[in-house]
Amino acid sequence: MLRMRQIALIASDLQLIQNQFESLFKLSVCHRDPGVAKFGLENFLMPISNSFLEVVAPFTDDSAGARYLTTRNGDSGYMVIMQTDDIDGARARVTELGIRLILDGKGSSESTDGIQLHPKDLPGAIAELRWNEGDSVLDGPWSPAGDNWQPFRNTDIVESIIGAEISAYVPEILASQWSAVLDIPSARTEQHGLHIQLDDAILRFVQVRDDRGEGLSQLDFMINDIHHVRAQGDALGLLQNPNLLEVCGIEINLIESS
Repeated sequence: MLRMRQIALIASDLQLIQNQFESLFKLSVCHRDPGVAKFGLENFLMPISNSFLEVVAPFTDDSAGARYLTTRNGDSGYMVIMQTDDIDGARARVTELGIRLILDGKGSSESTDGIQLHPKDLPGAIAELRWNEGDSVLDGPWSPAGDNWQPFRNTDIVESIIGAEISAYVPEILASQWSAVLDIPSARTEQHGLHIQLDDAILRFVQVRDDRGEGLSQLDFMINDIHHVRAQGDALGLLQNPNLLEVCGIEINLIESS
């Protein structure tokens, strides 16, 4: 099992981005993690169905997050956090591939365990693989989101996150690196291009299209109320075309649910 359980974005103005996501999608903050302060960050998480949108913002200029904002020339996609039912296997595979870890939670908790991979060894986005107790339940526990996230769900506007896109200088090479880490072969189709199919979402790999370099550049949202999103997006100046928003330095594809 490998799910795209959480996507993290990084912003210079946390409250502004919170307000925008609340207006666009009627999402609610379910948790703010005090633990990210040790990295010079503050954050919020919002549930989208059984997955999560996280936004972090640095509050010190010397933090890794602040440096990332500079590297990416502003707000940006940041992390892809995936839920696995075999964290020991993932850890062994990453070690065998020679990829360094910037975080290893082994032995720190009986209910969750995770690894964050060094972005210089696996570029494109900070990848995290995490096991959590209750992983057989789609809306089961997820430690980064706190102990009581389910009451904050609202799928009236957005149903789910179904895809993420990583821009790369050489997409074929980056896709093969992610494929080796995830132990899932990449594929190329007319519909999705070069991609890796997770259990609940697609990871796409595309050519860098701007001067911001490699990074998490797009998300795909399954939308239940497209009229609300378009109206709010237009009012906020975030609607790029009827099916595309730009929020927090990332494009969001609006895909109408059937």
